[in-house]
Amino acid sequence: MSELDFLRLQKQTDIAPWRLRLAAWVESGRVQAFVVAVIIFNAAILGLETSPGLMAAYGPLLKILDKACLIIFCVELGLKFAAYRGLFWRSGWNLFDLVVIGFAVAPGAGPWSVLRSLRVLRVLRLLTVVPSLRKVVAAFLHSIPGLLAVVAVMVVFFYTTGVLATKLYGASHPEWFGTLGASLFSLFQVMTLEGWAMDMVRPVMEVHPWAWTFFLPFIVIATFTILNLFIGIIVSTMQELSTAETKAVLPNSPAAATLARIEADLAELKKQIR
Repeated sequence: MSELDFLRLQKQTDIAPWRLRLAAWVESGRVQAFVVAVIIFNAAILGLETSPGLMAAYGPLLKILDKACLIIFCVELGLKFAAYRGLFWRSGWNLFDLVVIGFAVAPGAGPWSVLRSLRVLRVLRLLTVVPSLRKVVAAFLHSIPGLLAVVAVMVVFFYTTGVLATKLYGASHPEWFGTLGASLFSLFQVMTLEGWAMDMVRPVMEVHPWAWTFFLPFIVIATFTILNLFIGIIVSTMQELSTAETKAVLPNSPAAATLARIEADLAELKKQIR
């Protein structure tokens, strides 16, 4: 859980003191560091289990260690539930941990065996335990509306250039631009800069010398402009979440006052620019 969840727990008037002590202990740095170490250790075990030779030699030991890690994860979630109770279900991170652990305790035979194979998702618990990783994931989730707008722009741009590439180069290079689907895939490869010059564009330019006037603007727009919009939106969202968290956790702190002054100065600067 985050500091905000712990603050919500502290604000409850009818909470037992032992729940506060338990929550503080579970969220302490030592306990969280231990959980991170167990997650990394469990990830190593899951990787070793992919080796037939190691499973033949140390299979029973690896399974015992894997069960021990699972027990530790279950105990951690149980302690959090005992401390937070109703607030436990209000945290998306706890729900994510609960689903991941649920995959691990699924039966290993029958129709549930597929879910059992998803126990490797326990490694993703690092995203919920490490605060810096949790902030990145939270920023990504909050930036999805803005990212969808960028995706819409990219879809329109790709569709337009795909149709144009099919008409321009489909007859001479049908393996790359013979159909709209082939053109879209080829343009996606060009966007990733994977062998675009020697493997695709230069052969096209042997037949169409002016093809560079199509591909170079495409790369500038698709690779350097649209993709950087994704990064800009995510970074902006991370800054907004960090500001909001600072104000919520430390409303009267010097850091919050400084942020308020900066925001006021920015608002005044925007008015002057307009």
